[in-house]
Amino acid sequence: MELAENHLSRNQIISEYLPYVKGIVFRIASHLPSNAVEIDDLISAGIIGLIGAIEGYDPSRSNKFLTYAVFRIKGAVMSELRSRDFLSRACRSKVRELENTYLYLEQKLGRKATDEEAAMELGLDLDEFYQISKMSSISFVSLEDIGYTSKKEKEKIMNYLVNGDKGDALTLTRLKEIETVIAKAIDELPAKVKLVVSLYYWDELTMREIGEVLDLTESRVSQIHSQAIIHLRGRLKKAGVVED
Repeated sequence: MELAENHLSRNQIISEYLPYVKGIVFRIASHLPSNAVEIDDLISAGIIGLIGAIEGYDPSRSNKFLTYAVFRIKGAVMSELRSRDFLSRACRSKVRELENTYLYLEQKLGRKATDEEAAMELGLDLDEFYQISKMSSISFVSLEDIGYTSKKEKEKIMNYLVNGDKGDALTLTRLKEIETVIAKAIDELPAKVKLVVSLYYWDELTMREIGEVLDLTESRVSQIHSQAIIHLRGRLKKAGVVED
């Protein structure tokens, strides 16, 4: 259903798109520590994002309503998580330390470090290591990470990403730089890791479904996904496009 083609009430639209809200919430929640936050609270935040999409959508633009809505829903859910500060300062510090450890070992060894090597460098057993790496994959990169903190800046970036609006030359150059770094970093991933990224983000399979496709446990798929996110964030840091 496309919003421009159906004159429905707001409640009808919310009901129609509620499965998308729940799907997005459950995908994000799968990376959260157990009992970190109530799923219903995240669904409520997602619905608020959906309402914002309904009110802000311009049917005269070329983008589909669903594309715009998904962007707004995800943003609202992630904002809710950040406002709750569900990751303590100590946890966030550990995530940054883990990401920096991979960069350090890569420079020292002249190759990509294994999970076991990174865990040993941090003085952690693998269970502790994977708990921290799982936290790192909750959000790949936020607008704050790349230096956009004001509401006006975020709105400008969102309009560019969703609607294709032209921004100023500096913004466009920065986004193109990020895009180039990410594309190169994805290309450098091992084949299985790259496949997990593709199935999760492009085909939008769940971790369980990816495990069935690749004959892996859901837990192992989650670990591979976390490894990919850490690698990609490390590349963005190394290129200086993400703030530490």
